[in-house]
Formats: sequence, C-alpha cells, structure tokens
Amino acid sequence: MLNNFWLNSRSNKATVAEANATILVNKKSVEPSHTDRELILLTGATGYIGGRLLKALEHVGYPICCLARRPEALKTKVGINTEVTKADCLDPATLPEAMAGVHTAYYLVHSMASPGKFEEEDRQAARNFADAARKAGVHRIVYLGGLGESEQPLSAHLRSRHEVADILRSSGIPTVEFRASIVIGSGSLSFEMIRALVQRLPVMICPRWVDVKAQPIAVEDVITYLMKALELPEGEGAIYEIGGADQVSYGEIMKEYARQCGLRRYMISVPVLTPRLSSLWLGLVTPVYARIGRKLIDSLRHPTLVRDPSALAVFGMAPMGLKEAIARALVNEHHEFAQTRWSDALSSSGNARSWGGVRFGTRIVDSRTIQVPVAPAAAFAPIRRIGGSTGWYFANFLWRLRGDCDLFVGGVGLRRGRRDPQNLVVGDALDFWRVEAIEPDRSLRLVAEMKLPGRAWLQFEVDPNSAGSVIRQTAIFDPAGLVGLLYWYALYPAHRWIFAGMLREIAAAAEDSLPESDPYVVSATRIAGREKR
Repeated sequence: MLNNFWLNSRSNKATVAEANATILVNKKSVEPSHTDRELILLTGATGYIGGRLLKALEHVGYPICCLARRPEALKTKVGINTEVTKADCLDPATLPEAMAGVHTAYYLVHSMASPGKFEEEDRQAARNFADAARKAGVHRIVYLGGLGESEQPLSAHLRSRHEVADILRSSGIPTVEFRASIVIGSGSLSFEMIRALVQRLPVMICPRWVDVKAQPIAVEDVITYLMKALELPEGEGAIYEIGGADQVSYGEIMKEYARQCGLRRYMISVPVLTPRLSSLWLGLVTPVYARIGRKLIDSLRHPTLVRDPSALAVFGMAPMGLKEAIARALVNEHHEFAQTRWSDALSSSGNARSWGGVRFGTRIVDSRTIQVPVAPAAAFAPIRRIGGSTGWYFANFLWRLRGDCDLFVGGVGLRRGRRDPQNLVVGDALDFWRVEAIEPDRSLRLVAEMKLPGRAWLQFEVDPNSAGSVIRQTAIFDPAGLVGLLYWYALYPAHRWIFAGMLREIAAAAEDSLPESDPYVVSATRIAGREKR
C-alpha cells in the first residue's frame, strides 16, 4: 500500500533542506522529564519518517543512537547528543554494539525497494533486530506499520508489515505498533505520487483503486504518536490504529490537492487497469519506480480505515483533517525549500545534473557556479547592483523583450526598476522580481512577479574558498501543471544560455578594478588579500 513506503525511503527528492528542516509536530507535543531521557535507538533515520522523528527527539533532549548502513550520510545532520553507529539489520553481527544500553528502540525499516524478495528480507531483518534487542535487554520497541484488516486477504506489502510486527512481539519485549494509512507530507511517497499525477495530467484515466477509501494522516500527527509512545507505562505493548479526521478515497485526495493548487483536473474511471498496468503507468508519469508501484498498488484493493479509535483517547490526540494536512504540507515544503542553500543541497543530494535541471519535489532546479579570485564582498557587489539601470549583465535586449511581453499580458514588466542603485532590502521591487531574502555578501533570493504558468525564483550565493570565492546562480521553477512543464522545457535552451552568460558577466564585473567610491568592497577585498598572504 502507498502508506508505508516512507519508513526508510531514499527518494530522489530528499534534500538537505528537508534533512535540516524544522520539525513540526502536533501542538500537544511530548516534553519528557529529565529522568525519562534514557538512550533511544533509532533505525531509518535517513528516511522520511525517521528523519523527522530524529529532529523531534533531539528537540526535547533525548540521547540517541542512530543505526545506519552508511553513517557518513547521516553524521553531518545530527545533534551533539546523537551518535551514529554503522550497522545493518540484515547483518546480525553488527547489531549488539548498537543495542548496548538502549531503553527504547524505534524500528522504521523495510525492504520495499529491494529488487529481490522483499518479504524474506523484511522477515530476516526483523528477526535479527528482535533477537539482538532481547539479548541487549531493550525495554520497549516502537514500530510503524500499516492499516489493513487481518481477516481479509492482504497484499504482500501489508502482509509483510503485519508479519514484521508479529516477529518483533515474539521477542518478548513490549512492542508498541502503530498502524497508519496514507501519510500526508512533503516527501512521503504517497504524497509525491498523488502530487505528480495531479500536476502532470490534466485528464487522468483512473483505475478502480482511486475509489478505495483510506484515512490519511498528517506527518506531524504521526511524529506526535511516535513521540508519545515514550510516555506509555513501562512494560506496556499494544496495537494502535492511527488516522486523520477524514475517511476519503484516493480520488478525493487528488481533487483536494488540485483544489489547493488552483488546478482543474478531470478524472475518468476505467475498470481495465490491472495492478501491473497501473504500476507501469505510474512509472511513466510519477517518481515511483514501476516495481515499487506494483507492490504498493496491490495493497490498494482494500480500504485502510481505522476500526479501533482507542489511540485517540490513549494519547490525547485530535488529528487534523485532509484539507489542513495538505495545506500544512505545502506550507512546510515552501518553508523548507526557502531555507535551502543550493551549494549544499546539490552537492550532497546525489542527483546527477541532467538536461532541463534537477527535480526537487515538483520544483525544477537549474544551477551553475563560477570561481572568481576576489573576496566574497567583491564577488557579491555586482549581484547587489543587478537590475534597474545596471541591467541583467547579459542579453539585456531579451530581458527588455520579456518585460514588454509581460506588460502586454497584464504583468508589471520592467518599469518598476529598483529603489536604490547600490543596496537592496527584503521587499524591494526589482524590475519584475522582488527581493525575498538577502544576506549581505553571501546570498540574494528573488521571487518572480511576472506572468508565469507557475512560480519562479532566482538565487545567488557566494562562498569563500582558498582561491577567492565561488558564485552559485540557481534558477528555480515550480510549474503549474502540464502547461508549466511545457513552458519550462520549451524555453530551457534560451534560459540556459542567458543565465550562463549572466553568471560569466557577473564574474567579470567582480574581477574588474574596484572603484574607490565603493570603500566597503575595497576594504573587504584588501582584508582578504592580507589574510591570504
């Protein structure tokens, strides 16, 4: 089923912004006393749920040991009270050291992306983990599984989720199992799949599973449930079914997402799309691999609804509904994206550069760098003077043409210019852009206010190095549906030529002799020169 792939997913969309994002949980969050802060073992910390749970646990001061197959991918993202240990649940010899002194262990791993028999790998990993936890004297295991009625024939995916829980319980350690439906949040596979379908297909040919009922839950509420498991009395284990306030179909989730994004979408249901054909269809139009898509779609034949609502009373929860969950997901994503430094994100994301830019969620990112032999202040000087009478450094006639076209269709064009030829502050109009963020001598982010089939940003970052400074220019586009995608790819060759030329000219301007009328830049460059000597 769609709902559980996020447990340890290593999606292409994961960014450094997401890894370092502020973790939002339900307002009734956990604040343990100092005496409650025993050592926590967290598996799946590089995944969608695990990464957010890690930040929530760190926020309230728990000492944490993260189990990771590739610790180097996690060590730079954890707090001072968090240790990262190299271990693999499929290799039992690596587990005892990680388990030493652990009070509560979170089990958030699975093998859905495995090209082999994922059920057998899930089974073996759970057995190894349960055995090591029992021998180490772990007091409690917390596990996140999936909703699904055991009396009905389950898909291989859901059957494996339930079997893993049974194996963990067989250790004799009190096990708290949460069973959830679809998780709504930027980065979860279910949310990304639904979003990609809605964004890319104005008319959707939908198989029967889009009418199946589910009970989607916001990621903040999932994290709160996982945190509150630490408050349960010692020795207590149970199964808790968790979901949001609304019971809706997958089709209704798509329609609500489209409504909040201002997209008009038409859905045509057909009875002939088998799970295999549906998975291949998803593989063509969404980020989901076809083999994973089939495993998930096999689980969509049955409703995933909360039948036992006891978790609401036990944990004192009032989960949000679908509308609020989607709205929060979109707001949180925008916040996380706005905080991204692309010099970090693009170097560590693992996304190879491709024609047309790199995809981060629905956004397309096209970035380039250039080295300049000057201090950051000198490198940033032409950036802070961009636009207005200075122009855009390259192909200014095309920028004027774009402004005229914008005026023709009712936009602002280039007529606004800029308030001050030398300095910028947040909120300043800058031709058909506006200053969204600025950090002196370090970064400038502009948001587009011209007419576009989507949203656009232009960002500059300056980082010092031993040879002077590196200037990074990043163009970001969030297309509004299929029209937005067609706009981006149709104009990409021209944009690539213009932006690359702009960056070269900015570098050349930074290297030119510095005017004495700009003592701020002259002083900074002289200081940098003395430090280098």
